[in-house]
Amino acid sequence: MKRAVKAIVKHSEVSEKAIERYLVERVESQGGICLKYVNFSYSGYPDRIVMLPGGWTAWVELKSRGRKPTFLQTLRHEALRAVGQWVYVADSRERVDEIIDDWKSERDEI
Repeated sequence: MKRAVKAIVKHSEVSEKAIERYLVERVESQGGICLKYVNFSYSGYPDRIVMLPGGWTAWVELKSRGRKPTFLQTLRHEALRAVGQWVYVADSRERVDEIIDDWKSERDEI
């Protein structure tokens, strides 16, 4: 029984929903907005649009730890990058922290 409880707790820390909650918290703590993106006409776009102070905007695809984007998601990411958009894939809290650090680096260069 203890093993099952530990497995549930571990999953709750690395699930897509947990990582998404962490992203929203981190973005809001930086004074930003983290919108859920849903497009019923076109699937495969990233889950969140992140807008941080200074005009920095990025798309973030969220995945459970170790999961990769689907083929369609990869095509959508490439299309967004082709028009100059920042696109990230986050499958951990550490990756979310790296995304925030990228923003801080970009902001500091301005």
